[in-house]
Amino acid sequence: MAAVTIRNLSDEAHRALKVRAAQHNRSAEAEMRAILEATVRPEGRVRLGTALSQMSRKIGLTNADVEALEQTRNANPAEPMQF
Repeated sequence: MAAVTIRNLSDEAHRALKVRAAQHNRSAEAEMRAILEATVRPEGRVRLGTALSQMSRKIGLTNADVEALEQTRNANPAEPMQF
């Protein structure tokens, strides 16, 4: 796992972080991790697989359609481009 150092954090922000951590019964470091995770990876984020599945359902794509596409697909590996 990566380690992060935060420089020049104001005293007010540091105190507020400690208070918030105490309210959640965790260390200041654990609170910082929770804040960062919630910010960069929110629970409501759209995941690619979910989005593709919803789009497929919306347009009425069925398993039979996918199987038909797979049957017509060229399974040979692509040739690299020659420059």
